[in-house]
Amino acid sequence: MTQPTQRPDPGPPAGFLAEVKDAVTTRAALLVLGVLALQLAFITSYIGAFHHPKPDEIPIAVAAPLAPVAEQSVKQLTALPGKPLDPRTAKDEAAATGLIVNRDVDGALIIDPGAKTDRLLVAGGAGASLAQALEEVVGRVEASRGRTVTVTDVAPAAAGDGRGLSSFYLVIGWCVGGYLCAAILAISAGARPANSARAVIRLGALLVYAIVAGLLGTVIAGPVLDALPGSLMALWGLGTLVVFAVGAITLALQGLAGVVGIGLAILLVVVLGNPSAGGAYPYPLLPPFWKAIGPALPPGAGTYAARSIAYFKGNGAGGPMLVLAAWAVLGSAVTLACAVFRRGRPGAAVGSGLTDDSPSVSRFAATKGNTGGSSDTGGGAGGTRGPGVPGDPGTGAR
Repeated sequence: MTQPTQRPDPGPPAGFLAEVKDAVTTRAALLVLGVLALQLAFITSYIGAFHHPKPDEIPIAVAAPLAPVAEQSVKQLTALPGKPLDPRTAKDEAAATGLIVNRDVDGALIIDPGAKTDRLLVAGGAGASLAQALEEVVGRVEASRGRTVTVTDVAPAAAGDGRGLSSFYLVIGWCVGGYLCAAILAISAGARPANSARAVIRLGALLVYAIVAGLLGTVIAGPVLDALPGSLMALWGLGTLVVFAVGAITLALQGLAGVVGIGLAILLVVVLGNPSAGGAYPYPLLPPFWKAIGPALPPGAGTYAARSIAYFKGNGAGGPMLVLAAWAVLGSAVTLACAVFRRGRPGAAVGSGLTDDSPSVSRFAATKGNTGGSSDTGGGAGGTRGPGVPGDPGTGAR
């Protein structure tokens, strides 16, 4: 007669604290703290950049029929409290307009000594908030002299480009696509830390995505929505460079820091890059910290270049394009260097929660070596068997 099997006593319940430890691992808790820090940095960065826009040394040209009149006006504008303007003289109105189109200045004051009204030239395509700031500052100065000023927009934003923000949002969209594509390539199910070949493949896939994303973004912003004028080919090239640069630096940070690297990419591009990009408030209206870092980060460089292409015949776009190219080269080089450094070392799937020296990873690496790259298929007549089958020639006992 078969005797009933007695089950071992499971012992007393582990308790709520043990359940918490099982539900939220130390690694997960640290990642949550990282998310909290990222969230607080996001709030601080955006509110810090936008809560009190203040004009600071806005470049402006001053032209008058008589040189002494222009020079005297420059002295008066330079002496304004808080230094809202950075004035310089121009030979005449044509020269002042040329400085605006070349993006050397953001506006120009044309003085007419024989009348009570002067003219202020602005460039709405560089950002409506910047043009408005110039109008307010110069208007107050002119009123204090008992004069009035009329405003002429020599580089107006397109009818479909409300407040000149379409360039900014286009670039932000490209940036989002870049780091999301790179993140997916890095942490997709089964993806392992890149070896040299995989790093090259991922960079190649990122480049293909960047080309497609750059083209589609340009078509939407241009012909579809009629929001941005300018050369479609130039904007396409810019979009490709923005997407690839952001994606490459994301892959590089992932190669250096694993999953945490994706958070670092968000910190760099979203938390620091977006509010300092000069979109809603161009550089002369931002606080010193954001004004300083904006041109060196992909969102800022991309936004300035996009506006240059759309409204200023590409003038001033060279420097930002070099910044983006530098990010692309740096990201690619670091990604490849991380892959070369890891050559021959087994690694856990990114995001799996396993350490590189865990037994599961070691078994996977050993199995690949024994089977010529397959951990699932047995050799000879053994066929394919599930894990844990004794004597399985493909997987061995687990």
